[in-house]
Amino acid sequence: MSCQFFITGFPGYIASRLIRDLARKHPGSVFELLVHTSQEGRARASVQELCAAGIPENSMRIHVGDITKEGLGLMPAVLGGLGTRLTHVFHLAAVYDLAVPEAFARSVNVDGTANMNSFVKGCKQLERYVYFSTCYVSGNRVGKILESDLEKGQGFKNHYESTKHEAERMVRALMPSIPVTIIRPSIVVGDSKSGETAKYDGPYFMMRLLGRFRFLPLPYFGKPRVKLNLVPVDYVVEGTVYLAFAAAAAGKTYHLADPDPLWMVEIYELIYDAIRGGKPAWTLPVALVKASLSFRPLRAIMGVPRELIDYYECDALYDTSNAVADLGRAGIKCPSLVDYFPVLVEYFKKHGSDPDKIIRVK
Repeated sequence: MSCQFFITGFPGYIASRLIRDLARKHPGSVFELLVHTSQEGRARASVQELCAAGIPENSMRIHVGDITKEGLGLMPAVLGGLGTRLTHVFHLAAVYDLAVPEAFARSVNVDGTANMNSFVKGCKQLERYVYFSTCYVSGNRVGKILESDLEKGQGFKNHYESTKHEAERMVRALMPSIPVTIIRPSIVVGDSKSGETAKYDGPYFMMRLLGRFRFLPLPYFGKPRVKLNLVPVDYVVEGTVYLAFAAAAAGKTYHLADPDPLWMVEIYELIYDAIRGGKPAWTLPVALVKASLSFRPLRAIMGVPRELIDYYECDALYDTSNAVADLGRAGIKCPSLVDYFPVLVEYFKKHGSDPDKIIRVK
C-alpha cells in the first residue's frame, strides 16, 4: 500500500531508518521531510544515501522549515497542499539533550509540538499521527510505570523530561478526535544485528570512559539494585512502523523498551569486562561522582555528563504490556541485551574514534 508520509527529525538516525523500513514495507509511498535550515546540507546528503539503498529520489521531498514557527515555517500553499494528501505524520523532531536550557527545550519540544498538533488537525486524509515521546516523561517516579500513566504529580530530573512530558500531554489531548499513537522509547542503543549507531551517548559514555582510562582502577558507580532499560534501534523502528498501521494502536501509548532489563551493575560489568577485562574492584558513592562532575574541566576530561548519573540511580520499571501484546501479534520482540551486547561492543571497538559519533561533553 502506497502512502503519503510526513516526517520531522530528518536527517536524524531514527528518522532515516524509519524511511528505509517504511519504503521497504510500503513501496510507492512518498516521503515529505521537514528539515531545519541548519540541517539542509546533511539532509540532502542523507537523501542520496537512501537513494543508493534503492529508494527512488523522486519519492523524497525536502521541505526546509522549522517546527518552532507557526505553520512550520512553510509557505501557506505548501502547507495546504500537504494537508490534502498526507496519510501518516511522524513527529520525531525534538531536543534530545539532558543538559538543555529550559527556554530552548520549551521552544522545540513544547512549542514545536503545539505547531505540529495544529498542522495535523488540518490533514484531511490523516490515518495516523505518530508522536515520539520518551519513557522518561515519568520523571522522578519510582516503581512500576504503566504505558497509560502520565500525570502522576511527578517532578523531573531535567528540562528534557519536563518539556517532553508537557508535549505528550498536548498530544494525548488530541486522541478523542485524531488517530494518535504515542511511542515512548527507553534509552536507544545500536542495531542488535550490526551494532551500528549514530552517536555515542547513554551506555557508550561508559565505554568511552573505560577505554580512555584503560590502565586506571576505575570503580563502579550507581545503585546496583536499579534496572537500566536499553533498547536497540532496530526494534524501535520495526515496532513503530507496525504500530503506525495497526488499528489497535490508535489512541494508545507504547513503551518500546526492554521488557526484562538488566540490573545497572550487570550492564556496567558487561561493559567493564568487554572494554578492559575483569570487574570493577570497588564502588564510588554516587553523590561523590555527581559532585566531581560538577566541575567542568573534570567533566570534559572524563567525557561523562553529570545529568547522565541520575539515570544510573533511577529506580523506575517500565511496563511494556501494550507493546508486548500488540507487537507480539506480528512476531516483533525486543531481543535480550545479553544476546546482542557483543555486537554493540564490536561496533564500538571498530568505530569508537569516529568524530561524528562522539558527543563532546562541556
